[in-house]
Order: sequence, then C-alpha cells, then structure tokens
Amino acid sequence: MSDWDFLHDMQNDGYSPEQIADAAACGYNPWDWVPIHEQDLQPKHSQVDSDLEMLFEALVDNARSYYELTNRYMQIWGELGEFYAEIWFGLKRHSAHWPGSDGTIAGKRVEVKTISPEKAGDQVLVKRQGDFEQLLIIRIDEDFQFQGKLFERSELKGVAGKFLRGRFKDDESEA
Repeated sequence: MSDWDFLHDMQNDGYSPEQIADAAACGYNPWDWVPIHEQDLQPKHSQVDSDLEMLFEALVDNARSYYELTNRYMQIWGELGEFYAEIWFGLKRHSAHWPGSDGTIAGKRVEVKTISPEKAGDQVLVKRQGDFEQLLIIRIDEDFQFQGKLFERSELKGVAGKFLRGRFKDDESEA
C-alpha cells in the first residue's frame, strides 16, 4: 500500500474533489485530525453498532460527571481510547489479553495508546517487541474531547532499549 492510498479511500468514503485535492496538497486527510465533541460524534465507519456508540457516549458522560463532582478523573483512559478507536477508526479489537497489539484496522495490526488529560506530554512509549504494524495515539483533553492520529511503525522513533516512541503533535505529524 502506498502512502497516497488514503486519497482513494477518501473518494470511496464520499469526500468531495476539493477535499481530496486539499488532502493531496498537505499529504494527509486533514478532516481526520479535527477534534470532535462526543455529542457531535459521527462514526467514520458505517459498520459501527449504534449500541456501541451510545455506550461510549454514556461512559464519556459518566467520566465527565464524575470529574465535575469529585475533581478527580476516573482511570479508564485506555478503555475509552480503544472504544473511540473502534467507533472513529474502525478498530476491530482482539480478545482480551491478546499479546502484541490491540486489534486491527483495515487488516493491519494496531497498538492503541491513550494520552489522558492528566499527562502533560505528547509522547507515548510502546514495546519494540510488540506485534503491531501501526500505532494509534488517542488524546483526550480536559474537556473530554478526543483526537486520534495513526502512524506506521516505521515512523516511530527508537528509544534506547526495548521501546519505541510515538509523539502526538497538533501542528505536525512527526511520530
């Protein structure tokens, strides 16, 4: 698969010629990077089960309510990140405790890492030995808005030892 296959996917997903031209000009689909609000969530993939989507929205609302009541976050970030990946990116999750990756997107093994509002930085570490082809970084901000960026494993930076580093940045796509 070439780096530009996403342009064909955009056409198949119903994007306008102008949107596809904009994506070709910048090298990625800019509409994939726009933060969304849970109440405005429209699944990217039409195969999403509406019950799954409603459950996700309820969990996010409960996490937000809990924070407003206690001024403490519920520690469910990883689950929310994977849940969001299912709805927005079409992640098909593996069964529990599957070694090396969390699921697949378009047939590729994907590791999902979530950056919570409690974390000041924008990087995640993943085990180099992991059996994944792509890294999906989900960022959840203090207003419970979600963003996601998908990287090829080859884009990740090496860290001494057994880890690779992925970096979520708003203004550039450096992994």
